[in-house]
Amino acid sequence: MNNSHIIVSLDYAEEKPALELVTQLDPNKCRLKVGKELFTHAGPRFIEKLTDKDFDVFLDLKFHDIPNTVARACSAAADLGVWMLNVHASGGRAMMQSAREAIDKSSHQPLLIAVTILTSLSDQDLIELGITSSVEDQVLRLAELTKSAGLDGIVCSAQEVSRLRMHMGQNFKLITPGIRPAGYASDDQKRVMTPAEAISAGSDYLVIGRPVTQSENPLQALLDIEAEINVPEGG
Repeated sequence: MNNSHIIVSLDYAEEKPALELVTQLDPNKCRLKVGKELFTHAGPRFIEKLTDKDFDVFLDLKFHDIPNTVARACSAAADLGVWMLNVHASGGRAMMQSAREAIDKSSHQPLLIAVTILTSLSDQDLIELGITSSVEDQVLRLAELTKSAGLDGIVCSAQEVSRLRMHMGQNFKLITPGIRPAGYASDDQKRVMTPAEAISAGSDYLVIGRPVTQSENPLQALLDIEAEINVPEGG
């Protein structure tokens, strides 16, 4: 059984380099995230190749459309055997409930989570979108809506995890991108945290890309992050 907290983000444009990386990883030490670009290039068959290698797959397509369309998309994703998939919480209650109902009717039932506020967005970005709430307040509002709609958790910044854990309880999954080992560049993520800090704050799963995928030894990079997470407090 895979108990890893780490989700490796396969941020590749094409299937070949993604598979080259995957062959260097251990399905018992991580899970894999496939996003829009790679899925658009490689398609559903690529997901099947990953699951055939015993990897848990997070299909990160962030469905956001009318309720019936999202429900059908979620059902199709569940049929691929993915471990987790997501929708946009800003699609509203009816859309998320339709997604939940579709998953519940599927023979395979992945975790269903929602995206709150993208980690690339700041308070100023929200103002430009006509949202006067701070990022933190808007994330909490969308998290509460997500939970009330029956979903399993949310994607959020690790910097919001402590507050969210307090409000949402222990069983609500918190999945956090923007994770960078100490000393690693933050790249295009504005709200970042180290793996150990994120787990300590209450994250369930950490989405990590370049620190693993661009390493000369991806498996060792993965093991180093795992070791960092598992260092006893005060150790």
